[in-house]
Amino acid sequence: MSALQADTYYLFGNLFCFHAHSADTGGAYCLIETLTAPGAGAPPNRHPDDDQAFYILEGLFEFMVDGETVQAQAGSFVKIPTGAIHAFRNIGSTPGRLLIINSPGRVHDGFFTEAGEAMPVGTRDLPPPGGHPQDMPRVVEIGRRNGLEFLLPDGEAH
Repeated sequence: MSALQADTYYLFGNLFCFHAHSADTGGAYCLIETLTAPGAGAPPNRHPDDDQAFYILEGLFEFMVDGETVQAQAGSFVKIPTGAIHAFRNIGSTPGRLLIINSPGRVHDGFFTEAGEAMPVGTRDLPPPGGHPQDMPRVVEIGRRNGLEFLLPDGEAH
């Protein structure tokens, strides 16, 4: 673990626990275990400088990859082609868990650690649902600075 950063962040109803940051792997990848609340996930986005893949540990997820939708359950592996527009959502009734690997990982390291709410080291449970909406203009700007583009419906921050 990187000594300068908390290891867990909360964003979009996901608890992102870094098992390895890009700096920990010589810039090769980052590895994140994610706990996703029912109905939560990630909005459509793309990132041309980070490869990404998901391995489902528990639960039922729906992935959209370049306009095609696929369901994935425990044991499924979903590779996102470099630069592809993609999103995911937990379509189950209980929290789902997945591993995310990003290579070289700098895009996601920077984005999650800056945009996410830092949680106490060792946090493994989702926080209670909050009443405050996500500050999407802030999240979109942090994404842009880190090489991640959100593709949101008209009227929302891009």
